[in-house]
Amino acid sequence: MSDPNQEFHVPPAPAITEQEVVRATKLLPYAIGLFVVGLIVCVAGIIKLIPGGIGTGAAFAFWGILLFAYSFIPLPQAKGDEEPPMSGLQKLAGIFYEPTRVFRNLRAHPRWLAAFLTVAIANAAYAAVFVQRLTPERISEFFNEKIEQSPIKPPPDRMAEAKENNYQQLKQPIQRVQSAAKSFVGIFVFISFVAALCLLGVLAFGGTINFWQAFAAVAYAYVPVAVIGKLASIIILFIKSPDDIHPILGQETLLQDNLGILFSPAEHPALYVLGSFIGVLSFYGLWLKAKGLTNAGQRVSSSAAWGVAITLWVLALCLGMIFATLFSSFMK
Repeated sequence: MSDPNQEFHVPPAPAITEQEVVRATKLLPYAIGLFVVGLIVCVAGIIKLIPGGIGTGAAFAFWGILLFAYSFIPLPQAKGDEEPPMSGLQKLAGIFYEPTRVFRNLRAHPRWLAAFLTVAIANAAYAAVFVQRLTPERISEFFNEKIEQSPIKPPPDRMAEAKENNYQQLKQPIQRVQSAAKSFVGIFVFISFVAALCLLGVLAFGGTINFWQAFAAVAYAYVPVAVIGKLASIIILFIKSPDDIHPILGQETLLQDNLGILFSPAEHPALYVLGSFIGVLSFYGLWLKAKGLTNAGQRVSSSAAWGVAITLWVLALCLGMIFATLFSSFMK
């Protein structure tokens, strides 16, 4: 009697295909370039060829190392049904009138260079105009006077050297260019830090977001705040008399769209900081950050995004009030 199952064959096991992990390897050449440039500038500073080159070189070398580490972070996995990437100009314009579409595009294409350059250039441009308008002499004299009253006062034998270095950083063209270059590094590190906190916050609230999505969302959320704030401050800078502008507090912004105008920074530094956080531009940035996390992440609810954004806002407020209390002499 023949076996009725002799024609039966066990079906093969289903093939398990692993989706390829794509990393940000395009950053490697830029990371190496920044590190080499930083090393050269640092050596030039050591041999006194470039004044202040040690700090600038160290900053760029650190930036290169940071980008090298970032090149190993995976990019979001493509699903195949995403809309094509928007150009940098489209995103820069759209973030003002259609931010939801921009942030949704960043979910699949988290490209952040245009936003980073816009924020960095706006800050550097305002800083240059501010120093030119108030003059390096006045800013340096005010800063040196206040640092003698602060807890970070250097020893007497180094005070004169610190004053001269501070003046040269504001006066010498090569030093001012280096200050602007270092501000690019500082802004990149700041955005990275905020993006990391957003990533951890979203995960804590049960959401899912890639680091590059968080980074791009944070970068573009700062674009309108930086552009509006710095352009308005430049206009105010030339309308007001330089004698009426605070040499330290005015370096960040001159736009008074918040409750900080109700308090004297010299008499109530903590309340002044609290009031400055309650304003139109501040709340606009808070809304953009929440909107960005909601739409740029794979699975981030609106409540989770707002929870993260408000938590970061409160954290920044607390730190600002602490520093204002500790260094109140700089606000007088």
